[in-house]
Amino acid sequence: MIFKQYELVLVILIETLLIMKIIDIHKFITADYLLSLLQQRLNPQFQHQRQSDISFTFKNTGNGVEILQPELYEKFLFRIEIKGTELLIIRGSDYIDDVNELTVESILFLLFGELAGEEGITFVLDG
Repeated sequence: MIFKQYELVLVILIETLLIMKIIDIHKFITADYLLSLLQQRLNPQFQHQRQSDISFTFKNTGNGVEILQPELYEKFLFRIEIKGTELLIIRGSDYIDDVNELTVESILFLLFGELAGEEGITFVLDG
């Protein structure tokens, strides 16, 4: 019976690692700042890169931002939580390897790289 308990914990841990990245941008930002950055930059870059008219909406969660596209996806595509100078980037588990998800992720890392400046970003967990 003890193994069953650990098996469940292991499954949860593996699922979490597959859908999360933690990066350190070496700067403190607020959820409002992150929301503003994404509202200004994500949709234009996505539409240019994908040659698509898909637009995302953004929700301030208090300690971060969710990226949504309710016409295409039931849940959030990404949730970004702010923990000090670290950003926890959580992918909606239903959409892994979706072309829109991959495009948004690449844009996020470009934006976060710009935000981090010369120090660049440090990957704390790359799941």
